[in-house]
Amino acid sequence: MNKYPLWKYVLLAVVLLAGFLFALPNLFGDFKAVQVTPRDGQLDPSVRFTVVEALKEAGLSDVELREDDNRLLALFTRDDDQLKARDAIDNALESRQNIIAMNLVSAAPAWLRSFAKPMYLGLDLRGGVHFLMQVDMEATIKSAEERYVSDWRRDLREQRIRGVSVGHRNDRISARFRSAEQRDEMYEVFRRDAFDLDFDTREEGEFFYIDAKLTELAADEEKRAALQQNITTLRNRVNELGVAEPIVVQQGLEQIVIQLPGVQDPARAREILGATATLEYRLVEGTAADWYAAGNSGTAPAGSRLYTQRLDGAPILLSQDIIVTGDQIKDASSGIDQQSGTPAVFVNLDGKGARRMQAVTAENVGNLMAVVYIENLIDYKEVDGERVKVTERVEEVINSATIRDVLSHRFQTTGLGADEAANLALLLRAGALKAPVEIVEERTVGPSLGADNIRQGFLSAVAGLVLVLIFMAWYYRVFGLIAGAALVVNLILIVAVLSTLQATLTMPGIAGIVLTTGMAVDANVLIFERIREEIRAGSTVQKAIDAGYEKAFSTIADANITTLIAAIVLFSLGTGPIKGFAVTLSIGILTSMFTAILGTRALVNLVYGNKRGAKLAI
Repeated sequence: MNKYPLWKYVLLAVVLLAGFLFALPNLFGDFKAVQVTPRDGQLDPSVRFTVVEALKEAGLSDVELREDDNRLLALFTRDDDQLKARDAIDNALESRQNIIAMNLVSAAPAWLRSFAKPMYLGLDLRGGVHFLMQVDMEATIKSAEERYVSDWRRDLREQRIRGVSVGHRNDRISARFRSAEQRDEMYEVFRRDAFDLDFDTREEGEFFYIDAKLTELAADEEKRAALQQNITTLRNRVNELGVAEPIVVQQGLEQIVIQLPGVQDPARAREILGATATLEYRLVEGTAADWYAAGNSGTAPAGSRLYTQRLDGAPILLSQDIIVTGDQIKDASSGIDQQSGTPAVFVNLDGKGARRMQAVTAENVGNLMAVVYIENLIDYKEVDGERVKVTERVEEVINSATIRDVLSHRFQTTGLGADEAANLALLLRAGALKAPVEIVEERTVGPSLGADNIRQGFLSAVAGLVLVLIFMAWYYRVFGLIAGAALVVNLILIVAVLSTLQATLTMPGIAGIVLTTGMAVDANVLIFERIREEIRAGSTVQKAIDAGYEKAFSTIADANITTLIAAIVLFSLGTGPIKGFAVTLSIGILTSMFTAILGTRALVNLVYGNKRGAKLAI
């Protein structure tokens, strides 16, 4: 009666073996690695030779090198060796061609790594940096509305209407006309393709105005798009930093949470994530005499903008029309200009930007084109005893040169320092932020604190497991030992599933595992108590075992399903720590039902299945 068919035992054996193998990589720990990733995706054999020579010069010999997924990894056990190797490799290899980053990689043997990976550890266990970033939604709406300003100016030129002032004033786009006839004529032209704007007309004194602002629906869509694009851009920047298992998620309607486990340089991470540097390419207007005249008066002629040149601080006039901007740059790298020997940023434009650059440069061969470097600098000042944030937008011309030939997809920009060129290339590769962001909260978790959390979490799990095993063995004897064996298998399966899913384990996740340790024996307690009742009622050993498992199943299923539903709701509606708790709790519920019902039944069948007159040790 209490015998499993062979296939069930085979199934349980396969599950147990698979669980053990997929959980095994977590026992080997991690190597501290310096990772070299080629930007073109192909690892050149010469890179390995260069890295070996650089490590020898740095006094690091007999370093283990590993090639994995077109990456070259130099492995170390000490933090000092990792930092020394990073500097040596960074100096030996060109950043234009390779991304060099510090990382942690599994120390498991190659045969095990081929199919199994360890689970990720979160910020609170590995150490690292937590940022909370606020997205400036007002700037998002302003930027979206300002895009229509150049369209209105182009429409006015096409209609040959002059003397009209167009700009973004008082949170709206405004065009000022001298006659009602001109205003009414352009009102229909402006509305023709501007479906996202609400228009209005007004009169003030002798002037006639057309005002427009984004519709409520369009404004909400711009905010949503800005948040999502910023998340994507920040993820790209994090990838450029080479951080393992980063977390970049939305929080609320205007905030982004970034967690960087294992980061050893928080200042560098803060600089890259919060930076908003980008480029604009514009045509130069007028002559040097015009530039100095505008600089002395402080005003620029119509159709021009006054800038300052970084090299000598001299004024320069540029066209109001932008040729291409940073968001049209699809790739960028830093290097050295072969002619001048100065740092340069090599730029690749997307299709739209390349067509625009080609068209403009074809018409302006022999004229000057300037590169504008734009950066938002955030500072804090004391105003009336309060700390107030001050944002300064810096726009300066870093380079101006004669257009010698028609430009298209690829060209280079000079005029920056070496570090500035490298940072700008990184930001352009990762993409421009659609809206300004500000770091409003920063927390750093040291690696020693992470190690303490791991140790405390491990001890709590082991202590809970041992106490449950002792109680079950004392109270249910042989059946208690069987339940204890199932509990150990359950923990192995939880770790195996987390590793297979590449889930991130955090302290709340460990709390979920510890809770599961206590809950996992609930099903066995119900089953064992039911078996005791059947024996007291006079049932035979075999009937008591069968009745205990069959009659307790519905109660066990109901209790675990309701808990699983609560865990799913926690995962759906909760934030990071709550999600981590919900994941381990959900996995623990499923694995505990498997081990407590099928696993213990298999062991009970093996021990008592063929003993009709046996006395149960329960």
